[in-house]
Amino acid sequence: MSRIGKLPIDIPSEVVINIDENKVIVKGKQGELSLKVDECIKLNRENGKLILTRISDSKEHRAKHGLYRSLLNNMVIGVSKGFSKTLEVVGVGYKVSKKGKAVELLVGYSNPVTVEETGGVTFEVPNSNTIIVRGIDKQKVGEAASKIRSIKKPEPYKGKGIKYKDEIIKKKVGKAATTAEK
Repeated sequence: MSRIGKLPIDIPSEVVINIDENKVIVKGKQGELSLKVDECIKLNRENGKLILTRISDSKEHRAKHGLYRSLLNNMVIGVSKGFSKTLEVVGVGYKVSKKGKAVELLVGYSNPVTVEETGGVTFEVPNSNTIIVRGIDKQKVGEAASKIRSIKKPEPYKGKGIKYKDEIIKKKVGKAATTAEK
């Protein structure tokens, strides 16, 4: 069996799961998500847990077993707690501001870059160098954070740019260090 797929999904008391053939709807205090599950995966609800089983032991079915277990677990976590990613803007003169439902970034370009909130993803700007991306869908939160980071990726010489909060930038030595050795 799949090591991930065989793990049961704990269903918190505030989360409601409706299973209609192959469509799963998960509702919680944060919102509602739905997913169409492949026919090779069967869903059973027992004692406040959701258990996934597969119909055969083929390679494709084993892969889908773990995939759908992870997707459904992320849906349960998303509607109960939500997901967030924190980005930091590093650099002299670089700053972030919230303009309505959009974030405006001043990151060294001639004009400010604006990123709009889309698809259930919201932005928070607690200070001028931090952006918090929040939402109930883990994939959309990660995609929005990645899109913002791609505007100005951190460079390896001074570390300037937009980076994830827990990301470590390995700095390179510049030209001056190599000429001083000679």
